[in-house]
Amino acid sequence: MLETTIEIEKAATILKLLGDKTRLTMVKMLDSNDCCVCEFVEIFKASQPAISQHLRKLKDAGIVKETRRGQWIIYSLNKNSDYYSLVQNILEHLPNQDYRIKELEEQGLRISCE
Repeated sequence: MLETTIEIEKAATILKLLGDKTRLTMVKMLDSNDCCVCEFVEIFKASQPAISQHLRKLKDAGIVKETRRGQWIIYSLNKNSDYYSLVQNILEHLPNQDYRIKELEEQGLRISCE
């Protein structure tokens, strides 16, 4: 994989975005699962506008991307981003968050918008 150098200013912006615990957790979850806004709302017990705001910031920075499935928007990690290797380096030091998805599945709430 080709390593890219990022401007300090851009790196600071990415790190600032990931400095938020909710956003950092979302990005870690998206590392292994695609998720819908409604799933994050359930996981974080936060309002839909608050979750959408977090995702918009991550999307604007190019960290996540969205795919439309019918009327739903599914979020995933943007592996084509210039910042992907930086994000990946951070994520590999974090504990797995898949248990959050498992809890959703057990509650019957995985992709509850479909």
